[in-house]
Amino acid sequence: MYKIVSAIFLAENIKKIEIEAPRIAKKRKAGQFVMIRVNENGERVPLTIAGSDPEKGTISIIVQGMGKTTRELNSKDAGDTISDIVGPLGTPSHIENFGTAVSIGGGVGTAIAYPTAVALKEAGNYVITINGARTKDLVILENEMKAVSNEAYITTDDGSYGFHGFVTQKLQELIDSGKKIDFVLAIGPIPMMKAVAEVTRPYGIRTVVSLNPIMIDGTGMCGGCRVTVGGETRFACVDGPEFDAHQVDFRNLSDRNKLYLTEEKQSSETFSHRCRLGDRS
Repeated sequence: MYKIVSAIFLAENIKKIEIEAPRIAKKRKAGQFVMIRVNENGERVPLTIAGSDPEKGTISIIVQGMGKTTRELNSKDAGDTISDIVGPLGTPSHIENFGTAVSIGGGVGTAIAYPTAVALKEAGNYVITINGARTKDLVILENEMKAVSNEAYITTDDGSYGFHGFVTQKLQELIDSGKKIDFVLAIGPIPMMKAVAEVTRPYGIRTVVSLNPIMIDGTGMCGGCRVTVGGETRFACVDGPEFDAHQVDFRNLSDRNKLYLTEEKQSSETFSHRCRLGDRS
């Protein structure tokens, strides 16, 4: 069992959870993830390690409560426990001094972009961050991203905060200004990552995305997380999760992620019903 040290909501349905996992905390690197099982009868879900404190022996994850398991995880508080955590898994982010590096996070994807932005800064890059959300209330890690950025921008779809528009529009604005960009990391919803790839493609800017397909064991054995990159089948859990954005088949990724929508909806509705019954007792 793994003890939760702290659990705080950063925005609606988005929670930062700090968990005691000393061995993972010592070994994890930017871009890696863990497989979590909330209870012994639960499913395994992959969650990126947003940060760690080796001295305290803790790791942090940021969870958006969308389906049954993530909502169940977000119902946990400090002092509660989680059944299983396996990690660190995946290939760490490739970090070097590219020059000017742009780290883009869309929604909860900012939680994944943040540790890589930290690593890029430590490697000597001039770091620009673009933190996107649908609305002001869903912006997360604003201060943390600013702390590791030479330039930091917030975008909101509805214009309620920062730049009114999408992260791709801000990225295009930076390119059009004549700023030389050497590397782009984009993490967020599939349409957003695909759109970023199309913005950078004509300029030949090296662009990487972190993929989060359906994943069962996180070790490459099940094959559930296969993605198509450069016309070849790769496994996100061991070959990734980061891949060349200009080589990713985003349509295939999107289609595969929809395979169990009906089952996911049924499970979420059952969990909601159980929660309502619990509130009445």
